[in-house]
Amino acid sequence: MPDSRSADKHDERGAVAELAGREIVLGVSAGIAAYKAAILASHLVQAGAGVTAVLTARARRFVGAATFAALTGRPVASRSFDPGRFPLGAHIELAARADAVVVAPASADFIGKAALGLADDLLTTLLLCAECPLILAPAMNAAMWSKPAVQRNVERLAADGVTIVPPGTGWLSCRQTGTGRMAEPAEIAAVLVATLARRPRKT
Repeated sequence: MPDSRSADKHDERGAVAELAGREIVLGVSAGIAAYKAAILASHLVQAGAGVTAVLTARARRFVGAATFAALTGRPVASRSFDPGRFPLGAHIELAARADAVVVAPASADFIGKAALGLADDLLTTLLLCAECPLILAPAMNAAMWSKPAVQRNVERLAADGVTIVPPGTGWLSCRQTGTGRMAEPAEIAAVLVATLARRPRKT
């Protein structure tokens, strides 16, 4: 009988091998699920990836920038214009060096902006510059997730080549049970690993 522990160790070694040395931009939009993004950041760093967190202004109301700075070992990026760190513009430089951009959680507001190509902050502007894979992990109230407008935006992004990690069903912060719970960090990381495995490393 196969040893599941051996398979888990094999998968873990494969993930580390794929993530080691990769540059990941971790975008965090507003939502209580932002605490899971901190766990995801820690997983990626432990696997050897270089992680730069980009927080929206509203995201910082849920999890502070200091948390992500401590977990990634890098300052959090939040301003499009930061000539001291990014002479060419943070959106341009971060997008150019990223092997992938992961947005977790991706709120309904963020998804709508991304679907329309709007760019009113660093994270949405960076998306328009990025030519690497984009992975979104939506998180929101179940009623919001079920709205036709939200589903149209998700379908539009998927049609544009964006990978969507669907939300799960469970207990939500609004004290209701439904679909809208952000995927677990390990699931998002697995999707990222599978995505990177199909792309050559940057030289």
